[in-house]
Amino acid sequence: MKLNDKRTLAVLFTLLVITVVVRFGSFGDSAPATVAPSENVPQAEARLQLLRQKVATVPGRETIFKQAAAELETREKGILRADTKAQAQAQLLQLAQSIAQANGIEIHGMEESHDRPLTADYGEVSVTVSFVCAIEQFVNFMAALGDQPQILATNDIRIAGGTDKKKNVQVRLSVAAVVPRKLLPAEKKGAAAF
Repeated sequence: MKLNDKRTLAVLFTLLVITVVVRFGSFGDSAPATVAPSENVPQAEARLQLLRQKVATVPGRETIFKQAAAELETREKGILRADTKAQAQAQLLQLAQSIAQANGIEIHGMEESHDRPLTADYGEVSVTVSFVCAIEQFVNFMAALGDQPQILATNDIRIAGGTDKKKNVQVRLSVAAVVPRKLLPAEKKGAAAF
C-alpha cells in the first residue's frame, strides 16, 4: 500500500469513529432522561371531558350548517344570474318588458342603467324605462312585478297625467334586481372625491 492510501484509510476510519460516537452517544450516562408530565391526572381528565363535549356538538353543528346552506340556496334563487353586468341588465330589461307586455303595456327600451354594491356578496343593477298606460294597467304591472320569483324592486317611480281622452298616464320607472357582487366593478380605494 502506498502512503496516500494509508492516509486516506486513516482519515476514513477516524470519520467513521466520530460518526458512530456522535450517532450512538457513547459519552456520559447512556440512560435516557425522563420528562415530567406537564399536567396531573385530574387536569388531563378535565381536558378529555372538554374534548368529548366538543366532539359531541359536531353532528348538531353539521345539521345547523346544512339547514342554513339549504335556506341560503332557497333565498338565492331570486338572484338574477348572468355572466356580466350588461347581461344582468339586459335580463332585467327583458323581464320588465315581458311583464309590461302581459299587461298590455309597450316598453321600447331602456333609458338608463345603474349598479351599486349592497353587501360584500351582493349588488344591485337597475334599468329605467318609460311608458304610457292606463292607471289600471300600471297597477297590474306593479302587482305582477312583485309576483316574480326574482328579487325585484322599484327605486324610482314618476307618474304624470296624460293629455289624451283615455286618461292614460306617463310613467318613468326604475326597476332593480339583486345580482352577485362579482358582476359589479371593484370599488376604487383611496380615490379622492371632488
